[in-house]
Amino acid sequence: MFLVQYAGLNHLSFDPASNSKSLQFSSTSGTRVLESPTENGNDPGKKRKRTNIPPADSGRNLSLDSIPMGLPMSDPTAWATAMNNLGMAPMGMTGQPLLPDFDPALGMMTGIPPINPMMPGLGIVPPPIPPDMPAVKEIIHCKSCTLFPPNPHLPPPATRERPPGCKTVFVGGLPENGTEQIIMEVFEQCGEVIAIRKSKKNFCHIRFAEEFMVDKALYLSGYRIRLGSSTDKKDTGRLHVDFAQARDDLYEWECKQRMLAREERHRRRLEEDRFRPPSPPPVVHYSDHECSIIAEKLKDDAKFSEAVQTLLTWIERGEVNRRTANNFYSMIQSANSHIRRLVNEKAAHEKEMEEAKEKFKLALSGILVQFEQIVAVYHSASKQKAWDHFTKAQRKNISVWCKQAEEIRNIHNDELMGIRREEEMEMSDEEIEDPSEMKETEESALVSQVEALKEENDSLRWQLDAYRNEVELLKQEHGKASRDEDTTKEQQLKLLQQALQGMQQHLLKVQDEYKKREAELEKVREDKLKIEALLETLKEQQSTADEEDKERDAIDGQGNESSMSRVCACSQEKEGPVEKTLNNSPVKSEREALLVGIISTFLHVHPFGASIEYICSYLQRLDSKICTTEVEVLMTRLQTTFKQELSGVGASLEKKWKFCGFDGLKTT
Repeated sequence: MFLVQYAGLNHLSFDPASNSKSLQFSSTSGTRVLESPTENGNDPGKKRKRTNIPPADSGRNLSLDSIPMGLPMSDPTAWATAMNNLGMAPMGMTGQPLLPDFDPALGMMTGIPPINPMMPGLGIVPPPIPPDMPAVKEIIHCKSCTLFPPNPHLPPPATRERPPGCKTVFVGGLPENGTEQIIMEVFEQCGEVIAIRKSKKNFCHIRFAEEFMVDKALYLSGYRIRLGSSTDKKDTGRLHVDFAQARDDLYEWECKQRMLAREERHRRRLEEDRFRPPSPPPVVHYSDHECSIIAEKLKDDAKFSEAVQTLLTWIERGEVNRRTANNFYSMIQSANSHIRRLVNEKAAHEKEMEEAKEKFKLALSGILVQFEQIVAVYHSASKQKAWDHFTKAQRKNISVWCKQAEEIRNIHNDELMGIRREEEMEMSDEEIEDPSEMKETEESALVSQVEALKEENDSLRWQLDAYRNEVELLKQEHGKASRDEDTTKEQQLKLLQQALQGMQQHLLKVQDEYKKREAELEKVREDKLKIEALLETLKEQQSTADEEDKERDAIDGQGNESSMSRVCACSQEKEGPVEKTLNNSPVKSEREALLVGIISTFLHVHPFGASIEYICSYLQRLDSKICTTEVEVLMTRLQTTFKQELSGVGASLEKKWKFCGFDGLKTT
């Protein structure tokens, strides 16, 4: 179907197990290496000739002719002998070892790894194709269409994430004149096609029988398709193949996963059953014959435990009666005879344990002696005569080793003393239990106590030496610590000095800023004085202007005294009705007066009038407590200031309020 050709290597259909022909390898330049038998080709003892055909370009030869086959592959013994002489593990053509008892250490000694004749480079099988070698796509010819490969230098087409169990692909970029038969003809080469769902918009979905067929179909992504030999735009297209998510694929994948999970559970159950310990065999029922067999087994030491278990089961089942009582008594008696044997075995084991304890104690004491010698060496090395000649690193290592040796010695010494305390406690228990043997063991006890006291004295002396060494080490460490403290104090003093310097610099900066602020304040004060002087001059100018205005008013007042007398007479006549009108005014509070002013301003801006709802919505922005009825009552009371008109016809009839205060002034 698809022809994938890798640069520099052609596919060889060669089976080394069945083919007896000569091997031929060819490169892109035409180099060929031939191995042909001589005239006596059937004789395995004679050598074969190798002929190299020189290519046109000798710079691109393959390196496969560097290892000729000097032995016929049909003779496994000769092949095994040759590889055994080289120190390699002889391998057959199928990868199986020819000599099972071959020592692989020989190959490791010679530095040559085991060689398999199926390995690449031996002239039997071509070397594997590297995965990073680019695949060259070629033209694909079908019956009714032709597929042209994309540009190899372009990046591969992008695909979405593969859904689980994907068997369906999306194919876009189909020709407008493409049919399902053409799609089937192109994609049936990838595998069995189950269904094709084609759309009118030049794409389709194809479902395959297996998942690996989807990977083959993705290979066609980027190909240009042409129907027949037509160059019409409707007969050409560029294929884009991608994974598609289908419910059928997901359902089949989930079913498969459930089946695999069931199989895994079944396999685990079988493994658990296989590794489960077998159940004990069932106990036979009581009979005279079985009773005689169990009685014989009870006398045998090897079969005693099994027989006792059977006897216990029979007794618990209630097999004991008047007829079988004698048989059960004899079996119990034979079971009782094993007590003496068990006691003797226990005594033998205790004796062995005591001997092992003694050996362990002797070995531990010898180890402690050696530890004391090693610690003494360390102490002698740490004295003034030898200590001065060591370097600093050597002294440090010696002190560390001495500490470790003393710790290990003290641990072993405590263990030995614990063993001896246990022995003393056991001895005291035996003395309490057996007062008759006290006199016989007094001398041995005194001797053991003397030895124990000597060992305690030695251990105390060792501990005293260890404490002295620890005190010396502590003194040395204290001297080092005092030196470290001096260095730390010097460092702290340096840090404090640096901090003081930083503080001084900060104070200098603050002083500079303070001076700048004082200069700014002086400037502000000067500006203030200038402004006050300007204000005083302005006040003087205003006072002079006021005096001039008063003089002018006085001159005007003398000319208007006659007119004022007339106005006073008229005002006296009108004082009575004005007071009455003030008492009977429609505006009753300051709030209503404020509302009247706001409404009149609003309606003056709207000369064609406005509805009561529009007016109230504007007023409620200023005060949310204002209601429509209050505003409407107030406006109806002031008929000289506001008037209501009807506008519109029929269903669009609407009441609007207009401001008419200026009209009222004209009429008055």
